[in-house]
Amino acid sequence: MQTTIDNGEALTARQTEVLDVALRLLVEEGDSLTMTAVARRASCSKETLYKWFGDRDGLLTATVQWQASKVRAGNYDRQHLDAAALRDSLEGFAVNWLSVISSATSIALNRVAVSHAGSGKSNLGSIVLANGRFAIGERLKPLLDAGRAAGLLAFDDAEEAFRTFFGLVGRDVQIRLLLGDTLKLSTAAIERDAKRAVDQFFTLFGAANRPKIRSL
Repeated sequence: MQTTIDNGEALTARQTEVLDVALRLLVEEGDSLTMTAVARRASCSKETLYKWFGDRDGLLTATVQWQASKVRAGNYDRQHLDAAALRDSLEGFAVNWLSVISSATSIALNRVAVSHAGSGKSNLGSIVLANGRFAIGERLKPLLDAGRAAGLLAFDDAEEAFRTFFGLVGRDVQIRLLLGDTLKLSTAAIERDAKRAVDQFFTLFGAANRPKIRSL
């Protein structure tokens, strides 16, 4: 079985196992993650890691892409998109994203990325930004555009609409977790927060809620 990540590369089950190992090591070791440690824990050779992922930055990039690939809008029919399907897809995306960012793995990964950003230690900060937040945005914006084309949403710029949705879903959750808050999000709480965010998004961008301009 293969999994495709955002750069179009297909990962084998064995490769995703190795990336899961790298994620667990980031939780445990943070800055001290090495190719040697990953190879040892994953029971593979360093030569295999270099063949699959290139250097350490290549491994980190693939690791971030693998983590971010868990956040998706789900399947929808662009040609027959209705309000219920749009809501379900947006709620699914929100649930996936909240589940990922509240995981110990994501918290550890983002803490390391923040500590590296602008420090010259590595490119992890830019790797997480490009393959995390920006890639996730490009994954959701086609759904927003489809909602607009179907007459369900009304906005001028998909990026601005996405940023608003992102804020409604995440609120202050990620920054609190990164700073050590012991906030616990249950499955029920995540689903409730996702539904609330989508309701608020439709209040702001639902086509039915846009004021109609009267002609003189």
